[in-house]
Amino acid sequence: MIIGRNFVKTLSIRMLPFSDAASEELPLGQLLRLAVFQISVGMATVMLLGTLNRVMIVELGVPATIVALMIAIPVMVAPFRALLGFRSDTHRSAIGWKRIPYLWFGTLWQFGGLAIMPMALLVLSGDRTLDVDWAGYVGAGLAFLLTGLGMHMTQTAGLALAADRATDETRPRVVALLYVMFLVGMAFAAVIIGTLLRDFSALRLVQVVQGTAVVTLLLNVFALWKQESVRPMSREERAAPRPLFRDAWADYMAGGEAGRLLAVVFLGTMAFNMQDVLLEPYGGEILGLSVSATTLLTAMWAGGALFGFGLAARWLARGLDPHRMSARGLLIGLVAFSAVIFAAPLGSSPLFFAGAGLIGLGAGLFAVATLTAAMTMPTGASAGRGLALGAWGAAQATAAGLSIFIGGSVRDLVNHAAMNGHLGEALATPATGYSVVYHTEIALIFLTLIALGPLVRARALSSREPTRLGLADFPT
Repeated sequence: MIIGRNFVKTLSIRMLPFSDAASEELPLGQLLRLAVFQISVGMATVMLLGTLNRVMIVELGVPATIVALMIAIPVMVAPFRALLGFRSDTHRSAIGWKRIPYLWFGTLWQFGGLAIMPMALLVLSGDRTLDVDWAGYVGAGLAFLLTGLGMHMTQTAGLALAADRATDETRPRVVALLYVMFLVGMAFAAVIIGTLLRDFSALRLVQVVQGTAVVTLLLNVFALWKQESVRPMSREERAAPRPLFRDAWADYMAGGEAGRLLAVVFLGTMAFNMQDVLLEPYGGEILGLSVSATTLLTAMWAGGALFGFGLAARWLARGLDPHRMSARGLLIGLVAFSAVIFAAPLGSSPLFFAGAGLIGLGAGLFAVATLTAAMTMPTGASAGRGLALGAWGAAQATAAGLSIFIGGSVRDLVNHAAMNGHLGEALATPATGYSVVYHTEIALIFLTLIALGPLVRARALSSREPTRLGLADFPT
C-alpha cells in the first residue's frame, strides 16, 4: 500500500505542468508559491493598460491625451529596473536577505498606488470634492507612478530570487513557468475585473481597484514567505563599501554580448508589440468581425503564447541554445505578420486568427529565450543576476510601451494621408495604415535577426559540440 501511494503521488506530481522545473534547492511547492507574485504583476498590468484605460476615456470622460500620459508613466519608470536589480544584488541586512526586502517594498508601492488610484481618477474626471484644479492630475500621476514602480521592483526582485534558487538545469523551465503565471494573472484579471465593472459606478470603481490592491498584498506576502534563507551578517560586513552602479554596469557590458542582447530584446519586443492595440480594430474594421469574434483574438494570442512557453521549456531542457530559440520565435513572427497582412485582401478570417495565434507563439518563444539568455549570461565580479534581469526588463518594458504608442500613431497618420488621397487611389482604404504597421514589424524582425546573428555565431564557435546548420551560418 505504501509503495502504491508513493507511486500515485509521484505520478500525480509528474503530470503537473512544469513539474520538472522543481529541484532540491527549489521544491515544486515553493516554486509554485513563489510564482504567485507574477499573478499580482499581471493583475496590475491589466488594470493599468486595459481596464483603467477604457474607464478613464469612456466612463469618466478624461481626455485621451491625459490618459496616454498617465499610462506612459510606468513605462518611463521601466529603465530604472536595472538599478533596482543591482540594488537587490548588493543589499545588506542583518539577516542576510537580498531579494525579499525589494519584493516587500515593491508590494507596498504597488498596493499604495492602487489604493489611492480610484479617488484620484474621480477627482481627475471633474469631481469637485477638492477645489484644487491640479489635485486630480497630481493624484493620478502619483498613483500610476507608485503602481508602475511597485510592479517593476516586484518583478525584478522576484525573477532574480527565482534565478538564485533554481539550478542551471531547471532555470529554463522556471523561466517558462513564471511567464505562464504572468499570463494567467492577466487572463483572470481581465475576466474578473471586466465582469465586476460591467455595471459601472464610482463606488464600484473604488471597490474593484482597492480590492485589487488588497489581493495584490495578500498574494505577494504568500509568495515571498520563507523564500530566502537567513544568512546573518556582521556589522563589519554591512558597513563595508558597496560596489558602485556604474562600475557594475561597466563590468556587465564589458563582455560585449550584454549590449547586443539588450538591443535584440528592444528590437524584438518592438516588433511583436507594435500591433497590441491594433489587432482587434483591424479585425473589426477591415474584416468586419463582430465584437465577440475579435475578443477571441486574445484567446488565440494567449493560447499561442502558452504553447510557446511550454515548447520553450522543452527545447531549453534539451540543450537548445537560447539565441537559436529566439531566432525561431522571430521566424515564426515573420509568418504570423504575413498571415495577418494577407488576411485583408483574401478576406480570410481563419488566416487572420491563425496569424494572431502565431504572433503569440513567436512572442512567447522570443521572450522566454531572451530572458533565459539574460539569466545565464556570464557577469563580472560586481554584476549580479539582479542587474542582468533588471536590464532585460528595462529594455523589454520600454520597448513595449514605445512600440504601442508608435504603432497607434503610425496607423492614424498613414490612414489620414491615405483617406485624403495623398497616397494615391489604390491605397485610399482603411487597411493601409494597419498594413504599414505590420510591414514595419516585419522590418523590425529582420533587424532583430541581424542583431542576433553574432550572438548565435559566438555561442556556436565556443561550443565543443557539433552544431547543425542554423542562423549562425548565414551572413548577417
